[in-house]
Amino acid sequence: MWPNTSTAPFLLTGFPGLEAAHHWISIPFFIVYVSVLLGNGTLLYLIKDDHSLHEPMYYFLAMLAGTDLMVTLTTMPTVMGVLWMNHREISHRACFLQVYFIHSLSIVESGVLLVMAYDRFIAIHNPLRYTSILTNIRVVMLGMGAFMRGFMSIIPVILRLFSFPYCHSHILSHAFCLHQEVMKLACADITFNRLYLVILVCLTVFLDSLIVLFSYILILKTVMGIASGEERTKALNTCISHIGCVLIFYVTVIGLSFIHRFGKNVPPGVHIIMSYVYFLFPPLVNPIIYSIKTKQIQYGILRLLSKDQFGS
Repeated sequence: MWPNTSTAPFLLTGFPGLEAAHHWISIPFFIVYVSVLLGNGTLLYLIKDDHSLHEPMYYFLAMLAGTDLMVTLTTMPTVMGVLWMNHREISHRACFLQVYFIHSLSIVESGVLLVMAYDRFIAIHNPLRYTSILTNIRVVMLGMGAFMRGFMSIIPVILRLFSFPYCHSHILSHAFCLHQEVMKLACADITFNRLYLVILVCLTVFLDSLIVLFSYILILKTVMGIASGEERTKALNTCISHIGCVLIFYVTVIGLSFIHRFGKNVPPGVHIIMSYVYFLFPPLVNPIIYSIKTKQIQYGILRLLSKDQFGS
């Protein structure tokens, strides 16, 4: 048994070698964070306020926006704390809690994207039964399933983090806590944590991506069977936004996973940049994609703006 030689807090890291420029670096980060909050917050408000958006597709979109908001609010305090005030210390309990939300929400987002693919499959493959299949109760059950899977499946490794002694260096290489970094600081056998997380990612994120790919193969097969070229285009256009979000999420998460797993010779800066791309790019771009490609969202934004102008 390793002795617990230190209960000192972990130390977060911003951009090594660029500490003097952290205040300047914080400006684009702050702009991105505010944009993420405004974009996803606006989507949630529109879906709640506009009765024409009270459909399964938009309920799932609200779940995606809510997940992106939670991811942002999980990382934003420590990132901005490091960049603005050089506040690097984080307690073990706060760090493990951040690890829990970061990794559970990644699995939740993958599950929500999977459910959205199922929604698009039903809408195109069986449009006449769409509303009878995706009832409000079933939408809630699918959403709860995605959230419960994410928040429950990560608990075993988080509990192990609480039980480990930490007597190695307490310095983390990011401005937030990641499981794969924290566990390496433990003076204990971390085999379970290593294997569990690899298996969990394979059974959730990677399996989800394969099911989403298979669902779009079936969707494409259905669309090719539609006689009218105009109807084919219309059917495919309803999937464009979701395909964009799927590609952005899975490319970044798979890229980050491979870099952390096999990128021992990759410069540390690449690890840091890829982590920020993963945590900031999808939440920033998802609302933009749906705003550009979904007419109902565009109409909702226009109504919201006209209401504000009329009110003022």
